[in-house]
Amino acid sequence: MTDYTSEEKRILAYLRDSVSRGEEYFRAKNIAEAIGLSSKQVGSRLPHLAEKSDEMDIEKWGRARSTTWRVELA
Repeated sequence: MTDYTSEEKRILAYLRDSVSRGEEYFRAKNIAEAIGLSSKQVGSRLPHLAEKSDEMDIEKWGRARSTTWRVELA
């Protein structure tokens, strides 16, 4: 079992609830606003979660003004 920090657990819980019906697209600032972290905290953890999480596929999708992440349950 992979060990997650409390911030990573909050991010994963938010993503899990949000993608329960299929894939979704997110920006770090929107996740941060929803769970009370800074967008920098979320944005720096998403690449690590993409590698660590077995329950969700987290993929860097596109970059306009900020990175978009595609998330779906594995």
